[in-house]
Amino acid sequence: MESAAKRLKLSDDAEDKQSLVDGDSIETLSEFLEWCERMGLKLNAKVCITTKGTVANYGMIARETVEAGETVFSIPRSALLSQYTTSISSLVKKNQASLKSDSGWVPLLLSLLYEYTKGDSCWQPYFSLWPDLGSTDHPMFWSKDDRVRLLQGTGVPEVVEKDLANIHLEYSSIVLPFMRLHPNIFDPKIHTLELYKKLVAFVMAYSFQESTDEDDEQPNTPVMVPVADMLNHVSKHNVQLEFSSMCLRMVATQCITGGQEVFNTYGQMANWQLLHMYGFVEPYPGNINDTADIQMMTVHEAALQGAKSEQEHQLVLEKWDFLCQLELVNEGGAFVIGLQGVLTEEELLATLKVLCMSSEEFREHKKNDGWLEDADDKDDMLLSNETIRELHESWKKLLHNSIVLTQQAYISDLAADQCLIDDPVAYSKLSHREQQALQVRYGQKKILQQLLQLTS
Repeated sequence: MESAAKRLKLSDDAEDKQSLVDGDSIETLSEFLEWCERMGLKLNAKVCITTKGTVANYGMIARETVEAGETVFSIPRSALLSQYTTSISSLVKKNQASLKSDSGWVPLLLSLLYEYTKGDSCWQPYFSLWPDLGSTDHPMFWSKDDRVRLLQGTGVPEVVEKDLANIHLEYSSIVLPFMRLHPNIFDPKIHTLELYKKLVAFVMAYSFQESTDEDDEQPNTPVMVPVADMLNHVSKHNVQLEFSSMCLRMVATQCITGGQEVFNTYGQMANWQLLHMYGFVEPYPGNINDTADIQMMTVHEAALQGAKSEQEHQLVLEKWDFLCQLELVNEGGAFVIGLQGVLTEEELLATLKVLCMSSEEFREHKKNDGWLEDADDKDDMLLSNETIRELHESWKKLLHNSIVLTQQAYISDLAADQCLIDDPVAYSKLSHREQQALQVRYGQKKILQQLLQLTS
């Protein structure tokens, strides 16, 4: 069901204008909406952009009921900010071969570096509603000590260190040489590594990426989508962005009653991923997509600890090498556990099966290149919370010991975090970063504790 989309404008009523921005600059929002109108963006009259009643910063509130299937707003592709719409698009296109990188983001980031620092850029009304780039609180802007102190065991510090290394390499080896070739457009004293890092964080948090066809070898590059990037995220969202050849449409997935906030989703993301990429989390137990990881090398360690002789130790190493050859495990990989069970069940089942085989079973299994007929085989079972108890005892023991090792990687235990979660006074005394990190740790530990009990 489509409603008549109307062009964006503020109400003539001054009081209504104030309610739209709740103390923020009416003029800034007015200029942005006028810019949107010029760019051809259309907004359903049943919703408004505001800071009043939203969970964070600017957001969108329903003025009256929006029915499921209604278009909340539409954006022509010409209004998207990308390497194709920037005023230096021809330069970027001409040099696209030299701007290739592992991330694939360099063309967009160069476009943002240029437009964001160009005072008369046609995108300035859009930039004026961006949050202060210096206020982003991604873990990459935390000190290394804080990341380790607050997030050890969650997987976030390791991912951030990789990000920072890649950003530095990308800037120094690709971006900086390109800027020096075009001094009439770029100035390294203005377009610094620090600004580049902030824009990387902003693209992580606010850009959109169109899904690709299965036959496409390369993913689509991210683009900035005005208005869509103002919507806040919850896992139980009520709209979704749809792509077409001419425009993008934000469509209601359920009925949104008047006064409710319009929420998009950034995908099925665990809290550690939300914190890493977007700088926020969903407080426990709000994130239905939360997960905990058991590092593959932790299972390897648990298996080695269970070896009772040098011969058994060597057999574990041989089994692990075999699993690596089958590409079922790797040094940096992880088994992912969700609220309802194991999400990487094929890999975990195969790993538990091989590591718990006797020497004779393993020789036969290896001879058959990993295929072994077994009437009691559990390869095809789903590792849900209901079926984990049905695993072979040796498999459960190995998984149990792997969970114990995973829990030991955290800097605090579940009981300590539980006390902070349950005590509103103590929780309120934590800094924002400490609260965010606590939510990540606690959600993971609850998942691990549930799996620990299932394997006991």
